[in-house]
Parts: sequence; C-alpha cells; structure tokens
Amino acid sequence: MLKYPEINPILYKYGNLSLHWYGLMYVLGLAAAFSSCYKRRDTVTKHWNYENISDLISYLALGIILGGRIGYLLLYEPDLLIQNPLSLIYFWQPGRSFHGGLLGVIAALFIFCKVHKYSFWKMADYIVPAVPIGLGFGRLGNFINGELWGRITTMPQGMVFPHAGPLPRHPSQLYECFLEGVLLYIILWAYSSFIPKNKQPLGALTGIFLMCYGLVRFLVEFFREPDIQLGFLNNGWMTMGQLLSFPMIIVGLYLLRSKNATVS
Repeated sequence: MLKYPEINPILYKYGNLSLHWYGLMYVLGLAAAFSSCYKRRDTVTKHWNYENISDLISYLALGIILGGRIGYLLLYEPDLLIQNPLSLIYFWQPGRSFHGGLLGVIAALFIFCKVHKYSFWKMADYIVPAVPIGLGFGRLGNFINGELWGRITTMPQGMVFPHAGPLPRHPSQLYECFLEGVLLYIILWAYSSFIPKNKQPLGALTGIFLMCYGLVRFLVEFFREPDIQLGFLNNGWMTMGQLLSFPMIIVGLYLLRSKNATVS
C-alpha cells in the first residue's frame, strides 16, 4: 500500500485571502493551453497573434467555469439547484463537471467563431491538443484535495485517503491524470505531427479527442468511486461518468467517419 502524501489544499494564505492548489492547477492549465495555442498559431492564420489567443482563451475559460458549474448541478446535484437556485453562481464552492465544462467550451467556441467569423471545426482542431494539458493539471488538483478517490482495493498502489474511510482505495485521480492528460496528449500530438496537414480532414482531430477521452474515462470509472449522491446506475454497474462519456465516443467516431468533418 502506498502512503497518501497529505498536502494542505491551501498553498498560501494571507489574512482572509488564500491560494488553493486546485485554483493554481486551473491557472497552470490555462497558461499551458495558451502556450500550446501560441506555438500552433500558424495552423489558424499567419496573422494570428497574442491578442487573438488571449481573446480565445477568455471565451474558453468562461465556458469552462459556467459550463462546469451548471453541468454539475444539473447532472449531479439537481436537488440542491431546486432548493437554492442561486447555488448556480456559487463558483467558489466545490462542484464541477467535466462534461458540463465541455459543453460550455463548445458553446463558447461557437460564439467566438460566429463573432470573429472563423471555421468552427478549424478552431476546434486548433484547441483540442491543449485540452489534455488542462485535464492533467485538474486531476492533480483533485488528488491534492483528496477528492474523487477510487474504489476500495487490495492492490499495492492503494491509498488511504482523508475523509474516505480506513480502507485503501485506487488513486483514480492519478489514473485520470495519466490517461486523460499524458496519454491523450501524446495521441493528439502524434496525429497532428505525423499526419500531413493536407491529409487531416477538418474535425478529425476533434473526433479523436472525443472518442479517446470517452474511452479512457469510461475505463477509469471502473476504478473510481461513484458520486455518493447518485451511486451506480443501470442495474448497479454504470456510473454517471460512463453514461455521459458514451455519447462522446459515438460523436467522435461519427466525426472520424463522416464526410461532414471535412466541411469548413
């Protein structure tokens, strides 16, 4: 059994102000996404510059924050939303949903493309290689917070998490950090680097991301403890994360196979 490295979730505190590790992970994820987009700016246009990328990242950050919070309450805590509708804007409280954040990003990107008259699929393919970087940082934040732990295990990598009882559990946050972050980044980087640009249909890179994320998330959910307020779905084996990831696999496959993915 491995020892859980108990780290204070608060990195720095001064008076009533505090810097949390999880918040820092968000900042690092956005900064890394900005750097990745800046290095690949020529894939959009030769005139794409610092201001353009800053504008894009602002849209996406807003989509992540709003979508993540709204999605969490609608999908995981609908009773809380009914009891207190204002909880929808309590962004400082725990409770984020990746799938909600994804929908928020899609909406934000659609608006950005409409406002600036860019191709949606071209912009989607432009930003998806940066997404795993943010996901990796986010899962590290979950691990430091000691939240979203895994199911009970007797395997040697099991850890006893604070607030999760005395039994060792899978460090599922680290599984997700590797699969959703490192592995998915390598897959997207390999495709975008080794497949000639003129042979990459618009939407294909986005399709790969959706399909691969859906697959790895579906897999890792077998090791992750389901949300306590929901438990298991579908006769006691499926989790909400798996239910929400399955459509991503279908849409990803559709984009890879459909001629619509080549339409600008």
